[in-house]
Amino acid sequence: AGLVGKAVPFTFLVSFAGTMLVAYAFIRLTRYFAHAGSVYALAGATLGPRAGFFGGFALLGTYLFFSACITGACAVFFGAMLGELGLAEPSGGWLVVVVVSAALALALNVRESTVTTRTLLAIGMVGIVVMVVLSLIIIARVASGSAPVSTGVDMGTLLPGEASMTAVMTAAVFGFLSWAGFESGTSLGEETRDPKRTIPKALTYAVVLAGVIYTLVMFAQTIGYGTDAAGQEAFAGASSTLTELSSTYVGPWFAVLISVIAFCVAFASLLSCTAAAARLVFALARDGFGPAPLARTSAKTGAPVVATVTVIGLTVALAMLLAALGGGPIEVYYWYATIATLCMVVAYGMASVGVIRHTFRPGSPIRSWEVVFPVLGLVFLAYVYIVQVAGQEAPYSYFPWMAGAWCLAGLAVILAAPRLAERIGARL
Repeated sequence: AGLVGKAVPFTFLVSFAGTMLVAYAFIRLTRYFAHAGSVYALAGATLGPRAGFFGGFALLGTYLFFSACITGACAVFFGAMLGELGLAEPSGGWLVVVVVSAALALALNVRESTVTTRTLLAIGMVGIVVMVVLSLIIIARVASGSAPVSTGVDMGTLLPGEASMTAVMTAAVFGFLSWAGFESGTSLGEETRDPKRTIPKALTYAVVLAGVIYTLVMFAQTIGYGTDAAGQEAFAGASSTLTELSSTYVGPWFAVLISVIAFCVAFASLLSCTAAAARLVFALARDGFGPAPLARTSAKTGAPVVATVTVIGLTVALAMLLAALGGGPIEVYYWYATIATLCMVVAYGMASVGVIRHTFRPGSPIRSWEVVFPVLGLVFLAYVYIVQVAGQEAPYSYFPWMAGAWCLAGLAVILAAPRLAERIGARL
């Protein structure tokens, strides 16, 4: 809102289009490849084992750093929830929330993937319903003239209006991050019935449903604050838009409900991200990278238990590391999110290059004209990376180097161990 004024919904439509271009590679390739390794397998099967390992290692960085950042989000939202309920923070502060959230995620993730998936669906559906209900109430009150704003249902928010396309594209990067992790469902490719049909459909529905919901909720928030200068300023400066609008348009009790659900959804994100990370660690270890115990699965549930415990342990350790350096939950969230995003762009880029290569293979079922989608997706990813790097101040200026060091470490492993690449290629 600070960048584009009232054009926030339009910005999310642009982000939606960019995400679909990036998602194309995953939706297309999962029709032909079902594997627990996500980018590792998709790039490996299309570009070769070295490229697959490089992309998979970048994605592993994404999942690990995102998992750590989400523990910070859990702590932030838990504190906000306690504030809305009028309760004090627990003894030990936000680190207690991190440890307890991680322990609960571990307890659920070592069970069957069906349990994890149903838990995510239940939490996600409640969150979606409550946000959509709030959005419809805001739109209805604004349309009926009973709202505390007088600018009405301004459909101009779905157009760029006075915002420059440079501002819209810059803001669209932050919108794109709202879809980050959409591909994590590909990691369940070996635990899903009929995965080559189910996974592509799930990815498509996830991106499209999210796009519709994001645009609706952003439209409601924009007109809820008002589309005049005062409303745009209030939207841009709000610390918790949904709770503020809940109090204004429904009542304080709804703001409490929103704060509780915000924490639950943050926990669901932690559950999803650590599940995907564990399956990627499992897939890498199964192909020879990492200790053999990481490739073990539970005889009872089929879940990669050792890999899950390892991922959860690393997640907590990353949060503790930043806490030891004087950081709080906000720093854990933003710092690790930025590093994860930079790794994510590399991983998504490898999948896009992989589908381009696969398109031009002899006998490929993908029509050659479709190559325009992953090419545009690569252009969008390059823009995302540049925006994340250009003009940043310390410590954010350090994060590209950290993400680059992580990705180069994966490249170094492959160059130093050519037999590993051969073994991975044979198993892929």
